[in-house]
Amino acid sequence: MSNNPVQIGSIRCGVSEKLLLIAGPCVLQEAFNFEIAAELIRLRNLYPINVIFKGSFDKANRTSIDSYRGTGIDLGVKMLAEIRDKFEISVTTDIHESYQADVVGEVCELIQIPAFLARQTDLLIAAARTGRAVNVKKGQFMSPVEMKNVVVKLNRAGCENVLLCERGTFFGYGRLVNDMSSIITMRNFNVPVVFDATHSVQEPAGLGNATGGNSELVEPLARAATAVGIDALFLETHPFPQKSPSDSANMIPLKQLESLIKIVLEIDKLVKK
Repeated sequence: MSNNPVQIGSIRCGVSEKLLLIAGPCVLQEAFNFEIAAELIRLRNLYPINVIFKGSFDKANRTSIDSYRGTGIDLGVKMLAEIRDKFEISVTTDIHESYQADVVGEVCELIQIPAFLARQTDLLIAAARTGRAVNVKKGQFMSPVEMKNVVVKLNRAGCENVLLCERGTFFGYGRLVNDMSSIITMRNFNVPVVFDATHSVQEPAGLGNATGGNSELVEPLARAATAVGIDALFLETHPFPQKSPSDSANMIPLKQLESLIKIVLEIDKLVKK
């Protein structure tokens, strides 16, 4: 399994590079953004990893219309710029509509495409035309083979720095399952592959009017994916997951992040030998 490294600002991601950690809160929260970013920097200084801060300004696919969606794009992009400048860290967020690409591309060196929108051609083209690297989450309804078409769309729109992300596949109602062979399949497209450890443990609409999850499964799945061979690990974390207005059930507490990274790096080191 080999792939070409991609460039994300000053960071390179690929088989021969340091493991990339993409982490942060589900939605941006002014009260916690800096605390989370500071922990990512601390871990970057202690361990052989690259880090990117992730935070969403809009959760456009919430289960209920009454659920909190986020800060909105203007305030969200401002928050991301403040984090980037204060901590000298690359930042990323997801976009849901084509017009958002240019605005986000002004601040983020990596643009994320949500799983439900992985096939949206106009959205992919808009992201590609920013000149930024693009991380696309595999749709829960898509086979890994179909993600080759996503790579082709981005390449033809001028984006060569493409990452693909495994985040679970629908397994009946309210349940996701990870097919670890999808990591191998997508790496064969000559692109780095990300494993999303926290969205993989979601239970879509499991609470009726909200999505549930099981955060106890995050570490075992992260270990398994690393053993198969990944280039980046994505996860959502929060000092107090219960205070997150979105995805609280599947986020890991910030204080547990270091122990998870230590385990994953040991596996990654063994695999790369």
